[in-house]
Amino acid sequence: MTVSPHFAFQKGVLHAENMPLPELAERFGTPLYVYSKKALHDAWGAYQQAAENRNVLVCFGMKANSNLAVLNEFRKLGAGFDIVSGGELARALAVGADPSKIVFSGVGKQVWEMQAALKAGVKCFNVESEPELERLAQVAHDMGVVAPVSLRVNPDVDAKTHPYISTGLKENKFGIDIEQAPAVYQRAATWPSLEIVGVDCHIGSQITEVSPYLDALDKLLVLIARLADAGIHIRHLDLGGGIGIRYTDETPLTPKMLLDEVFPRLQAQGLGHLQIVLEPGRSLVGNAGILLTRVEYLKHTEARNFAIVDAAMNDLIRPTLYDAWHSVEPVVQASSAPVQSYDIVGPICESGDWLAKNRQLSLAPGDLLAIMSAGAYAFTMASQYNTRPRAAEIMVDDQAFKVVRPRETLQSLFADECTLD
Repeated sequence: MTVSPHFAFQKGVLHAENMPLPELAERFGTPLYVYSKKALHDAWGAYQQAAENRNVLVCFGMKANSNLAVLNEFRKLGAGFDIVSGGELARALAVGADPSKIVFSGVGKQVWEMQAALKAGVKCFNVESEPELERLAQVAHDMGVVAPVSLRVNPDVDAKTHPYISTGLKENKFGIDIEQAPAVYQRAATWPSLEIVGVDCHIGSQITEVSPYLDALDKLLVLIARLADAGIHIRHLDLGGGIGIRYTDETPLTPKMLLDEVFPRLQAQGLGHLQIVLEPGRSLVGNAGILLTRVEYLKHTEARNFAIVDAAMNDLIRPTLYDAWHSVEPVVQASSAPVQSYDIVGPICESGDWLAKNRQLSLAPGDLLAIMSAGAYAFTMASQYNTRPRAAEIMVDDQAFKVVRPRETLQSLFADECTLD
């Protein structure tokens, strides 16, 4: 059973919208990333519906998928962008993003990145430590500008997700301890080159319950009251991203479910005037993409059966990094091969090179498989390990498609290298 209506079977053949996937695989080879334009628009629509008649800015967390075609679709729809590097800033600006709708997150901002963001005129820097605050104040002073800032506070809230993508606990590297935040805000208020504009919090990713957000919000409301008592008044509250998606049988919360809980709490505290900033990534693109791969060999052993495919951990690292589950679908349903339990593995020389384990599949060499829910953290985390060119990216629009990033060539992988001779 597929997890996205935008990738469904028609007459036994898996399609991206109304484009048969075997045709794309035949023309462009595998592995191959395929995205659905309609899926992007529908996911955005859920946020727009939730934000209707409310002061909400949705900033796409582009670390999930930074292809220019994806960014441009969201720009046209009115999105802002959440960035974590100077490179992501450059990508956002390349598609004409409005800098006043860009928030700059991340724990390790370098001087040149701060300078570029200040020059562009971003909405806000989400500052994650006192040393970063000092550096930003100095950079802004040297440039003769004022940097808009919010502090990313760490509320010590368990997001109930994988520890690698949990970011709101005290032991995580992110943010400033919420108990220390008032003192840091007061220090920030003493620098003429800084303007305090908000409070930021991001507790993790793939969150499927509303309770962790509300636990964090309760603590943030106390902080905002303490800041007001100290004469520090903010204009926006950034609740981060993290809303999960369905990979298998999850029932994630929706943006509306979250905002329907948030705004009454704000109004009860007299804070209905605050703009809410959200930074969704996965929930906008995760189910808008798949990874196509072809079976090279079937290897049967006493312990396990392996389907060795041409995609690998360098194309989709989530399974081996997070023990993440991705649904695996045969692209063509008709098969006379017996159903067996297979581990889907790649050709990379690592035992961690697997995409799925213990899947009941009817397979033959040459079969096409679709690794579902690969629109987020697939290509952006891809590498060239084992000197493997990164796969092409295709955007489908109904029955049409466009190559939005071509497959890398072998020559391009070492074109800029040189020897000592």
